[in-house]
Order: sequence, then C-alpha cells, then structure tokens
Amino acid sequence: MEQNTLKRRGIGLTGVDKSKSFGGDVAHLVDIDGKEVHSWKLPGRIGRHARLLPNGNLAVNTLRETEQKTSDGGPFPFPFFNKYGGGIMSELDEDGRIVRQFTDPFGHHDQYHFGDGRMLYTSLEALSHEESAKVIGGVPGSEIDGITYADTINEVDANGKLVWQWKVSERLPRDEFPLQPHYTREHYPLINAVQPMRDGKHILASMRSVSAVVIIEKSTGDIVWKLKSDVLAQQHNANELENGNILIFDNGAFRTGESIQYTRAIEVDRATKKIVWEYHDRSQMVYFFTPFMGSAQRLANGNTFLCESAFGRLFEVTPDGYLCWEYVNPHFAPYPDEATAKMFPGESNALFRAYRYSLEEIPWLRRKIEGTTDRLGGICRQQ
Repeated sequence: MEQNTLKRRGIGLTGVDKSKSFGGDVAHLVDIDGKEVHSWKLPGRIGRHARLLPNGNLAVNTLRETEQKTSDGGPFPFPFFNKYGGGIMSELDEDGRIVRQFTDPFGHHDQYHFGDGRMLYTSLEALSHEESAKVIGGVPGSEIDGITYADTINEVDANGKLVWQWKVSERLPRDEFPLQPHYTREHYPLINAVQPMRDGKHILASMRSVSAVVIIEKSTGDIVWKLKSDVLAQQHNANELENGNILIFDNGAFRTGESIQYTRAIEVDRATKKIVWEYHDRSQMVYFFTPFMGSAQRLANGNTFLCESAFGRLFEVTPDGYLCWEYVNPHFAPYPDEATAKMFPGESNALFRAYRYSLEEIPWLRRKIEGTTDRLGGICRQQ
C-alpha cells in the first residue's frame, strides 16, 4: 500500500471547468489539462523564487549542493537556511542556458527580476550580540551563538552593483514589530516576498515572523503603510493589484483570536485597510490550510490562482469562490541535504509559489505548440 498520504489522495489534474477557468512546477510548465508542455534543467538545487519574465525567459534562484558555504568559507548561518536559501539568481532561456547570473550567499526567498538585469531581492546581515538582544519576542535563547540575522532588501543594477538598500536593523521599529512567541530568534523578521510597486517609488514587503505587510518609500526608507498581526497570520506573497489594492496569501497559523487554523486569500483596500474580497474553503475552512509558503495571483478574467504549498495543490477560484480548476503536483522528492531532511523527513511535493500564464505571454512556446491550447497552467517548483 502507498505510504505517502498525499499520493494516496490523488495527484495531477483533479478537476477543471474550462468555461470558468482562465486557463503551473521545476521548473515545469503545465497546461489547463494537466499536461506538462515544457521543463527546464536548472543550474543547481532550487531555492524558492521562479517565474517567467516578459521576454519569456525563466527567472529562478538556486543553491549549489557542493557549495553550501557563505562567502567567508563558513557554513550557512543557521540550519533552516538550507531550506529557504537560494542566493544564485539566474535568468535562463527556454533551453535552460544561463543568460545572466548574480550571486549573494545570503540571498533567500524572493527576487524580483526587472527583466533588464536589475534585481530586487532579500538578503541577511548578522546583528551584533548587543543588537541581537534588542530584538523583541520569539523563543528565548534560540539565537545562533547569541546572534540574530536580520533581513535586508537590496536592489542591484545589471552589473550587480548595489544601487539601493533597506535594512531592518536600521528602519524597522522593534517594539512595533516583535517576533511572534512561537518563532525562533535566528531570523528577523523573515521577509518572504518583496516587489517594486507600480509607481516605481515604493517597495512592498511581506514579513512572516512578525505577521506584517509593509510599504516602504524608496526615497526616504520610511514605512508609509502597514498591515499587522491583528489581520494577518504568517502571510506570504503580498502583491499589488491593478486597482492599487493588495492581494495577500494569509496562511493562518496562530491567527489572533481564533482557535482553528485555516488559510485564506484576501484583497485589502489600501486606503481603508478593509478586506474587500476573501476566499477560504467553502465547505470547511480547515480544508484549505498550509502553515508555510503559498501564493495568490489575480488573473486577467478576475479569477484568483492559489498555491496551497505544503500539499502541492494548485487551484483557481472565481470571484464568488467557485472552484474551476485544480491540480496536485505529481513530483515528489526528499530533501537532499541531511540537515533539512532531518527537519522534513520523507518525500514531499511541496511548492513555494505558482504562476498562471496565457500562451500569449510565452511567444516561444506558442510557436512550439501552435494550434493546441491558448491557456496554460502556471509555473512552480518543487521544494
């Protein structure tokens, strides 16, 4: 009998209503019928971020298995970094050839590729023992040799030159953004998503371990908008919609004031901070829940594409919550390094994030499969 619970439940395409659906892994490209139409061989073990750029190339971060060292020759800053690190940031063409590449050994989670070689990404810096002690909250004594690593947001030009930086150590008020009690103190505040806003003047960032989403004004470094733990619970993938609202994948672990854990996607009006749209499972809220990772993408037809990461589940819902497409990642693998495999034993089909693309957005693929389908699934990767 199959011992993997997720495999027993069924994998691949589980349902589709083509009349409702707008149309996502490894990088694997999957069509609306659950068929893999393209894949990329990556230059190393996958990190987190992967998406298609407007030119059709793949932006991805990876980690070299044979080089699990920081730039000074030491080991990674803490064991969990083996799971979500990924400081080799590459742009690959359709055949997997490296077009350009930039490396920051402390790079992790999210990178935004502008498409012309510039990049916005998250990294780390080690705080001094004195500054580490000033971080509020978290599990007492869980620093690494007394040190907490704090996030930085970096922007580099096409030559890899640092042109803008924002440091948590300098700009995030620690009394206002304490670590939540169940988090270790090794990483503060764990920025898991970062992107430039459409006006070019602000940066949107999601901070998981303090359950907050903030908007940073680039010219001053000031936080000019924030949504905190009275609304959010260890959220991921905050992104700006065309109407200026913020779409957030709200994981729901340890949600304030609630005894059950469930995941939801919410659209928040920036002016009022009110939730103007929300999705959670229609039948039982707890049926849709991933304690870590995840993504939400608003599609051109108004539907929302969701990635329930821990279970490798991708699905699409209409504005009124009707489920019109569902796919379960069929690719399972164990973590290759001993430290991460000890924390997450066995095989997993987990995904960090997924995107949906129309065929018009991938001209090289359209030429390749002209005459088949005009709607594709997203792109995602195994974790």
